[in-house]
Amino acid sequence: MREINTEKKKRWGSLYVENRIGVLARISGMMSGKSYNISSITVGVTEDPTVSRMTIGLSSDDATFEQIKKQLNRCVEVIKLNDITDAPTHMKEILFVKIHECSEFEKGEIFRISQVFGAKAIDYGINSVLLESVNTEGRNNDLIALLTRKFDHVEVVRGGIVAIESISMIDR
Repeated sequence: MREINTEKKKRWGSLYVENRIGVLARISGMMSGKSYNISSITVGVTEDPTVSRMTIGLSSDDATFEQIKKQLNRCVEVIKLNDITDAPTHMKEILFVKIHECSEFEKGEIFRISQVFGAKAIDYGINSVLLESVNTEGRNNDLIALLTRKFDHVEVVRGGIVAIESISMIDR
């Protein structure tokens, strides 16, 4: 008999869905109706304009995630569902961080921090800087933590995570 893990952990699903009006609303509505909390969701059209790909992140135990996968597979708009939780993948998140009310000296510090984290300064003004980071969720978390510790007026906007299965790890 297979042992079921009751520990909550971050889970990832990659869904191919019909590219139609209301599909995102139906899927997110089904998740919220069952009290599943989505931590990240992105959707975009694929190489086929009739198909979109969703990347959904949430925290759950094994049994709950199995239930979620079954319910998603019952949705008529879902073409294919891949559990990529433990699969070798490439995952990135877009992050914008605006630091307000900073001095010239602080701007220099912000530019040094952005270099270390691979972020780009994409806009700046007399007393503010806007950074863009396309990185892993963990690396973006570290950048946010450092900036909010060092500066008082930090504004954060995060996009969802996009993921694709790795080629090199699958072919080995």
